[in-house]
Amino acid sequence: MIPVRSIHPATYLFAARALRDFGDGFVAILLPVYLLALGFSPLQVGVIATASLAGSALLTIVIGFLGAHRDLRGLLLAAAGLMVASGVAMSIVNDYALLLVIAFAGTINPSAGSVSVFVPLEHAVLTREVTSAERTTMFARYSLVGALASAVGALAAALPDFMTPTGLGQLAAIKLMFVLYAFLGLAGAVLYARIAPRVTSGEPAKAALGPSRAIVFKLAALFSLDAFAGGFVVQSLLALWLFERFNLSLAEAGVFFFWSGVLSAFSFPVAAWLSKRVGLINTMVFTHIPSSIALMLAAFAPTLPLTLSLLLIRAALSQMDVPTRSSYVMAVVTEAERAAAASFTSVPRSLAAAASPALAGALFAASYRSWPLLICAALKITYDLLLLLQFRHVKPPEEC
Repeated sequence: MIPVRSIHPATYLFAARALRDFGDGFVAILLPVYLLALGFSPLQVGVIATASLAGSALLTIVIGFLGAHRDLRGLLLAAAGLMVASGVAMSIVNDYALLLVIAFAGTINPSAGSVSVFVPLEHAVLTREVTSAERTTMFARYSLVGALASAVGALAAALPDFMTPTGLGQLAAIKLMFVLYAFLGLAGAVLYARIAPRVTSGEPAKAALGPSRAIVFKLAALFSLDAFAGGFVVQSLLALWLFERFNLSLAEAGVFFFWSGVLSAFSFPVAAWLSKRVGLINTMVFTHIPSSIALMLAAFAPTLPLTLSLLLIRAALSQMDVPTRSSYVMAVVTEAERAAAASFTSVPRSLAAAASPALAGALFAASYRSWPLLICAALKITYDLLLLLQFRHVKPPEEC
């Protein structure tokens, strides 16, 4: 009889993330279209995005305290249940005040990236399954899976346009997409249920953060600056900018964000390869700065082809810090602190990112549509230089 090999826990995490990011990929593009179709203004779209990111930050704070003491699988299942509830609620609610509540309390993600309550839990589970030498490569694969799924999700954002010839209105078709989002959460819960119920360490931690507190707080402060900058150009707002400046259709936007996602996805294994040669911090900084320059140039580009080309260059470079950043945080803290460290570095990102979409929405409403791109790029370059200055000598174990 041939022995059956057990499936690695990371496989379930990869599959669950693929489902979640597929949903986030189409929701981020459809969200502004849906809200505008309901009669809301660009400023109100920005406020919804802010509420969503602020709610994610609050949930991530809670997870940071619970992750050191609770079964990670149970927390992941609870988060998947919240995703199901979010999709169902978005499909049936039209009132703006209620939509704000759903955005704040649910998992609707305007950024199409993993800025959510799932992230610190998955990072902690993933890190405990690999060695230090394998960690960055594993995070690169994890990010690759998510980005490819998000890219396919961006293509799926065009489905409402294909449904309208059947007699179904665009608004009803978008509501069906939110129902699909709920089913993706349900499927994710099935996958999380396959992970062994283990806590991050043999004994409950006495404190969420211990010896690594100072370095985590310093990283959190820097990451908050990066996230505040990124909040000006979350995918929903970038889609809105392209819709208003160049009158893109849903299908055209879906194709662009698909290729943007594909380029981001394949940058992750390149980032893992590069980090082994120049280090995690150098990889983060020296790929990020050129991407910000491309974003600045896109803000001034006079034609659609040139604008999209610059944005695709940005996509190929801007996310190379994602697996390297996650790997770096997990490397410089103790095992017992990993869930808390992931949460405490994610929370400022979510809080800071929550403030800027509303500001970007206000700039859109005032017809300063290119300013969010310029502000984002300038602040991100500032973050990169500060990160290099503060952490170029703080090495993870594999670089010592």
